[in-house]
Amino acid sequence: MKLRALAGIAVIAALALTGCSAGNSGEDTSLSDATSRGELIFGTEGTYKPFTYRADGGSGAITGYDVEIAQAVAEKLGVTATFQETQFDGIFAGLDSSRFDLIANQIAINPEREQKYLFSTPYTLSTGVIVTRMDDSSISSFNDLNGKTTAQSMTSNWYRMAQENGANVQGVEGWAQSVALLQQGRVDAIVNDKLTFLDFEQNTPDSGLKIAAESPDTSRSAFVARQGSTALIEAVNQALSELSADGTLTRISEKYFGADVSQ
Repeated sequence: MKLRALAGIAVIAALALTGCSAGNSGEDTSLSDATSRGELIFGTEGTYKPFTYRADGGSGAITGYDVEIAQAVAEKLGVTATFQETQFDGIFAGLDSSRFDLIANQIAINPEREQKYLFSTPYTLSTGVIVTRMDDSSISSFNDLNGKTTAQSMTSNWYRMAQENGANVQGVEGWAQSVALLQQGRVDAIVNDKLTFLDFEQNTPDSGLKIAAESPDTSRSAFVARQGSTALIEAVNQALSELSADGTLTRISEKYFGADVSQ
């Protein structure tokens, strides 16, 4: 399987290099750049457990669900995965400025982002949830967010969902800060991914928080590349297809969530 993947990738890389040598402006060199330097550079938050975080309380190596999938994809492509950590609110700017090749940070696909970026095949399917304090019965649906205050990363998909439902959004840097504000009673709710809360609940059983409502819509998260990185996205998609077929995506999913969230 890996040999076939590398063979296909070699062809794509050769085509990209051929186009580059022709001197055409705007050619896709993203895949050939990665293969020539022997590494695929991923932008990631590093503070978004269980997706991307530092082990051993923040002092260890970067790890997590997205990190392991990124590493598996890079291995299929025959290169090394390296990670550049950045705050979420600056992650798209980092991609735009070519600090990294791809974003690996549970980025949900939405129409606005699809106009600006290329997305891989989704590797996570989930739903959005509203998280409140246990003693709060005022929110039981997304309509109840109208006039309430939520804590969200300002460029996240969850910010948009909260705003569309009438919430007053207070900007935060990440999940940990939003939880702290909710527990302190400084905001009414958090809108976020169900998987994030389930992991948090497993590790913090006495948090005093609950899922108050769940969205009927499914969120699809994927790797993100700059427009024009077609060859790179095609190679990543080929790798993801093989990782799904050989059970790697299922194994990584079950490790972090106890269920297959990749399909």
